Amino acid sequence: MQMESHTFDELDLRLLSALETNARASFSRIGAVLGVSDQTVARRYRRLCAEGGLRIVAVRDGVALGQDDWTLRLRCVPDSALTIADALAKRPDTSWIAIASGGTEVICGTRPRSVGDRDDLLLGKLPRTPRLMEIRAHQLLHRFAGGPTGWLRRFAALTEEQMTALHPDHLPDPGPARIDPEDEPLLAVLERDGRATYPELQRATGRSESAVKRRLAALLASGAVYVDVEFRPEALGYPVSAVLWLTATPAALHSVGEALATHDPIAHAAATAGPSNLMATAVVRTTADLYAYISGPLGRLPGLQHVEATPYLRRIKQLTYPKPVR
Repeated sequence: MQMESHTFDELDLRLLSALETNARASFSRIGAVLGVSDQTVARRYRRLCAEGGLRIVAVRDGVALGQDDWTLRLRCVPDSALTIADALAKRPDTSWIAIASGGTEVICGTRPRSVGDRDDLLLGKLPRTPRLMEIRAHQLLHRFAGGPTGWLRRFAALTEEQMTALHPDHLPDPGPARIDPEDEPLLAVLERDGRATYPELQRATGRSESAVKRRLAALLASGAVYVDVEFRPEALGYPVSAVLWLTATPAALHSVGEALATHDPIAHAAATAGPSNLMATAVVRTTADLYAYISGPLGRLPGLQHVEATPYLRRIKQLTYPKPVR
């Protein structure tokens, strides 16, 4: 893949890729790997935040923690889509939200913290929402791409040696993937700013800096939490995103999902329960590229029976909402 942007250049892409490899790496460490000064890294980072929508945030990995992930397709009266999407975006258990289908559909990712929260949303609030016409719920069964595995790796902007130099130090025994009640103050800060300093985390938790470092390292190494890089793909020249609702034969489900994970346009892919048994997110430059992908590499996959593409009209939430000005 190649970047085509009139605003950002290859150094910006390499910086984003470095952050995707280790989002908490210091600017001096990133600069040493990229061959530039830490001041240059800091300046580029600030510009990406201001103009590219860059945010670094901690994310609880529902797959590693054994929690339910759902994607909801909400068909609604067109003039109510934005109101419904905004209301959902304010909920802490929603992770991304988009308006699609010409403004008649809201697509929402949600990870309820408990069965009660799930039932409150699916059986309580949504059915009582005015002007909401249909709810389709797809529960994630298996993730093939996305989550801790970022989309930027498709650009191969960094060498293997550079990525190795950026990787966090290995933790021999991080323990099981779990989040304890005493971790909540730590995560509350990191979910707002994944690059919060250790002194900031110490003040928020009341624990020693060494204890904070050890616990955060264990959370990251165990997979309970990862630090994600949020940005606007259009800043890199990829303004077109679409959700693909796919149906494969049961025998081909896993092979199709694994193949999707190797395709350059795919940022996320998962097997799901629901009306279709696979869903994926494609990110491309143009609608012509989307057509070429669907009719070419995607359409040639053995066992794939049905494809429905739903292009995003507008992103409402991507991990965080509303986006703070930095």
